[in-house]
Amino acid sequence: MKACDSRYKQCLYFASSALSRKVEKLATECWQPAGLSPSHGYLLMVVIAEPGVQPSLLVEQLHLTPSTITRLIEKLEEKKLVVRTAEGKVTNVYPTPKGKDMLPLLQSCVASFYQRYSQMLGKEESEHLVKSICEVTDKLVL
Repeated sequence: MKACDSRYKQCLYFASSALSRKVEKLATECWQPAGLSPSHGYLLMVVIAEPGVQPSLLVEQLHLTPSTITRLIEKLEEKKLVVRTAEGKVTNVYPTPKGKDMLPLLQSCVASFYQRYSQMLGKEESEHLVKSICEVTDKLVL
């Protein structure tokens, strides 16, 4: 059944959850070549772009909870893609050479994801949708 045919088609929770599941599936497929989840990949790209980034900035950039950021960093450390250093109470996250070497592959995954959803939705509609989602998300202050 299509989402537009569901009895809950006018429910923000249902509609956004259905969209989220489909987007997650597509993103996961596109990130398979890197052997990382989309969240791991985007976090690694921030760390590569801003060596020494603090986890609090990663929380802000990725809109994830501190505990989720910690788990993602730990997994990337296990894969030897990032290292954490502590300077007093401040923790910084740096990419390893292996992590830096992955940048072209990470960028390819992002491009593949964009290309796939743009083909399905159309370039203009996909850009409008992303902008609208960001604007609506910013309005929902909890």
